[in-house]
Amino acid sequence: MDEPGILKAIVETCRRLHERNLLAAADGNISYRLPFNRIAITPAGINKVKLRVEDIACMQLNGTVIKGKPSSERLMHQAVYRACPEASCVVHAHPPTAIAWSLARPDLEFLPDEALPEVILAAGRIPIVPYARPGTAAMGEALARFLPKHRLMILARHGALCWGETIEDAYNGIERLEHVCQILKSAVELGGLHPMPSDEVAALRELRIKSGPRIL
Repeated sequence: MDEPGILKAIVETCRRLHERNLLAAADGNISYRLPFNRIAITPAGINKVKLRVEDIACMQLNGTVIKGKPSSERLMHQAVYRACPEASCVVHAHPPTAIAWSLARPDLEFLPDEALPEVILAAGRIPIVPYARPGTAAMGEALARFLPKHRLMILARHGALCWGETIEDAYNGIERLEHVCQILKSAVELGGLHPMPSDEVAALRELRIKSGPRIL
């Protein structure tokens, strides 16, 4: 996509996230890596349904603001781009069920995936990043040990983040995460999570490795 197409895609993706209840009001943010070490990023304080192309901010990877008022979460986006050369887009949203897992089960380091093959095949292991105060450098630091290995993560008590080589990849990760979290929640309510045999889990993990790192 050319630059105008990228900006239009950011606006459309914000609306898709809102329609799917993956963020509310001014929550969440999307960024895209542009040529010459620039980042297009959604602005602070604007309801994502009302976002316009002309509202999108632009900054240098080093944090220097070129245009607009970048999201307060920009330090988190910068951390991803610095650690992940393949990252073209970062989507941060607030999927309700995914966040609820981190509230109810603070003991978990990864979202349980041994019961559901789609989690393993489409996303691999999904870590739960320990809580860090939103909008601070600590949030980027908390992500550091999960990058670049993991593309899709739950941010404890806060939301979720997915990076990808296209905006569609990054959006798909957030959509996939919330769908999986809803299934797992329903299973717990209906009687519990019953994992697949360990050899089947191992086979599925091997298939995931062979299929590559994209979130499907």
